[in-house]
Amino acid sequence: MQWFGLQDGMRILEVGSGPGFYTEQLVGQLPHSVITALEVDSALLNEARNRIDPQFSSQLEFVHASVYDTGLPDNTYDFVIARLLFLHLKDPLTAAREISRVLKPGGKLVIIDVDDGIFGALHPNLPMLPSVLQKVADYVAANGGNRLIGRSLPRLLKQADYTDVDMDSILQHSDLIGIDGFRYQFDSRRFMGLNQNGVITQEELDHMKQASENLNTSSEAYAMLNFVMACGTKARS
Repeated sequence: MQWFGLQDGMRILEVGSGPGFYTEQLVGQLPHSVITALEVDSALLNEARNRIDPQFSSQLEFVHASVYDTGLPDNTYDFVIARLLFLHLKDPLTAAREISRVLKPGGKLVIIDVDDGIFGALHPNLPMLPSVLQKVADYVAANGGNRLIGRSLPRLLKQADYTDVDMDSILQHSDLIGIDGFRYQFDSRRFMGLNQNGVITQEELDHMKQASENLNTSSEAYAMLNFVMACGTKARS
């Protein structure tokens, strides 16, 4: 984020803030910033309120609203963060334009998201993983989302009239940052509903269970995941 211009003291909007995991990091590391956490799901917003230490209340506000219609004033924020949100959106262009409205001229939007075409790797190798990922992507697409959104972000930002569009990729490896977060990503319980809905087969679910067990018990196991980061600037005039 600092690479793309994030600085302490900025007024920051996090859209799709969810249960507040990332919001908690922002308020802890940017003590002079005012941060708005916007979330459409009231249960997740309440979870975030309960998660974050009350000592940060003076620099944090919660907003229950949609990214399509935030209700926030024009030209207010220096920096907007959308982390793992755009893959779920049926109309990402409208969202990008609404974010532009609330940004100050010269303000920046940074999107962190996925592209299953460059997902990552597991060890021990899981041969069925590409097939499972494709089926999950098809299921998400049928419900209006896009797990291949990463490759579309530069064009999306330009269509929404952002300038200075840039892009980078973020590799995360369990040997470097710890394996706990990767265990959540591959927790087989996350795939049970897909099996029950007929999206993946029982054989594929069993393989995901094995991958989850490997990450939980094997000292030889590791994982590497790749995320996409794209940035655009609101024109100054």
